[in-house]
Amino acid sequence: MRNILVTIKYDGKHYHGWQVQNNAVTVQETFQNGLQSILGNLPDIKGCSRTDAGVHANMYCLNFHTEHRIPCERLVPALNSRLPKSIAVADAKEVPEDFHARYSCKGKEYIYKIWNHPIREPFLDGYALHYWYGLDIDKMNEACQYLIGRHDFTSFCTVDNHREKGDFHRTVARLEVCRDGGMVTVRVQADGFLYNMVRIIVGTLMGVSQGKIQADNIPQIINACDRTQAGVTVPPDGLYLNRVIY
Repeated sequence: MRNILVTIKYDGKHYHGWQVQNNAVTVQETFQNGLQSILGNLPDIKGCSRTDAGVHANMYCLNFHTEHRIPCERLVPALNSRLPKSIAVADAKEVPEDFHARYSCKGKEYIYKIWNHPIREPFLDGYALHYWYGLDIDKMNEACQYLIGRHDFTSFCTVDNHREKGDFHRTVARLEVCRDGGMVTVRVQADGFLYNMVRIIVGTLMGVSQGKIQADNIPQIINACDRTQAGVTVPPDGLYLNRVIY
């Protein structure tokens, strides 16, 4: 039995997230269909993360066990020939028996793209949030410093009935905002993420830029453990799983 780690990237605009759902097309379902046509059966696929509808991935990792002997260097082109253009396989390799794409992960990095320009960019529709008012990058980066470190991120999590409840502490190793012309990018790296955590962090940073939230009030928002105290949840369009760390 072989344990295969596959790295893919995908355009999430027309998918309802990663995980298989009833009555909705997902990345996992589409990938599984391609894999099954090669292996002749469908192994249990372990994904590194859930991504929501409309969210993209520059790097997404999954693994599965199989007795099929296809070499990894042949598996990559075989999968790419069977997958739609919105999903590409970048790499495949054998890993130890106990490797798990989710539980072996040490951290992830997300980026969120904001097209900060008075004129919308048609070619960025679905790939960056269009925000036409000015963004104060210095204020946003000042607020970032309060979020770096280990905290209870309950205030930055959407709680629903479909996800596991547990410890909401996470360690943010990196959080920064940069601008390149009209494109503003928020980059956050952590040992794990809660549901909508990145999108709420971005909404909170934008609230700081707008003057609705003071940067030095971020510790108070964290300590409140109250979702209503943080900023809005920005749309999924500009969110990308950028890197998975093992």
